[in-house]
Amino acid sequence: MISLKSIAKSRTFPAIAMLTGTVIGAGFLGIPYVVSKSGFPIGLFYMLLLGIIMLAVRLYLGEVILRTKTSHNLQLAGYAQKYLGKTGKSLIFFTMIFGIYSSIVAYLIGEGESLSFLFFSNTNYMLLFGILFWILMSVLTYKGFKALKKFESIALVIVIGFIIIISALFASKISIQNLSHVNYKYIFLPFGVILYAFLGTAVMPELERILKGREKLMKRVTMIGSIIPIIVYLLFTLIVVGSFTEIPEIATLALGRIFIFLGMITMFTAFFALSIALRDMYRFDFKLGRFKGWLLTAIIPLLLFILIKIFNLATFTGILGLAGGVAGGVEIITILFMNIRAKKQGKRKPEYSIKINWLIIALLSILFAAGIVYEILKFFRLF
Repeated sequence: MISLKSIAKSRTFPAIAMLTGTVIGAGFLGIPYVVSKSGFPIGLFYMLLLGIIMLAVRLYLGEVILRTKTSHNLQLAGYAQKYLGKTGKSLIFFTMIFGIYSSIVAYLIGEGESLSFLFFSNTNYMLLFGILFWILMSVLTYKGFKALKKFESIALVIVIGFIIIISALFASKISIQNLSHVNYKYIFLPFGVILYAFLGTAVMPELERILKGREKLMKRVTMIGSIIPIIVYLLFTLIVVGSFTEIPEIATLALGRIFIFLGMITMFTAFFALSIALRDMYRFDFKLGRFKGWLLTAIIPLLLFILIKIFNLATFTGILGLAGGVAGGVEIITILFMNIRAKKQGKRKPEYSIKINWLIIALLSILFAAGIVYEILKFFRLF
């Protein structure tokens, strides 16, 4: 039996913390809202199902990485190109760009609503505060302060600490009635948002580099780092859905002003990390240079945010659902095909191998292809 104390003292802890910290982002703030609509039993099913599937997907990707001999650092797109050619690389680039832009716009909405509620107890000034937050983050993204990158791991500790405090304060207020109702009208609603909250496959290449020389630990680290978010999401959703009958799209708005900072911190760190990643992709992969890369990273989300607000095109969870369903679905299907190719073409014996066959690929591909279609139709209010 592996104790938390032994994990903390082991050399694998930084790798587990990196994986867990990447997965637990701002997406979990939208889970209680969609689960409250469908009912906790349905939400519980999705959290367990998608959490386990994403654990398997990370193990599949980890095997791809371990089967690959390379003299230079490959990112997810690099592995996709190696095993699936230009089509695979293009699909991964699409998921990254689409997913990051969607996330940044959602976080502008989320921060705008949080700040407006914090100062005025309503969300009427969301647009103003969203633009002010965008100005701040645009400056930080251009500068790319290294100190803020370190803050991301600290934010993870803060998030988990807040959830422990929330559990202690609200556990006694949980109502069984709140947790027992089911509304089949919204049976598919939680899919995209919960899937979004469990994404984080792009960190796997970095995980392998941290474990260099200790690759045999890759499977254990991946499993522990994937199970922790499942537990955190289940606990947070149980507390919020069980304690409140009316839940806003950003769950922390229901918990009081002090807990609004939980959402603000997670969205701040996620926004910064994603903006830096997108800026550097334009800068290095597309050779656009620092300024043009920053300009594309900053301006496009602002324009989308303003349009969405003015014409009431989407909400916080609506955008997260679209990002999770579309970008996440395409990414997962691509990784499955990468794994089956790597099993045949890989030039290195991996430290572990996970069984995969065409039946598994077909079932998961159908599931996530259906999710893609549903989220697109839902976003455009056709479903």
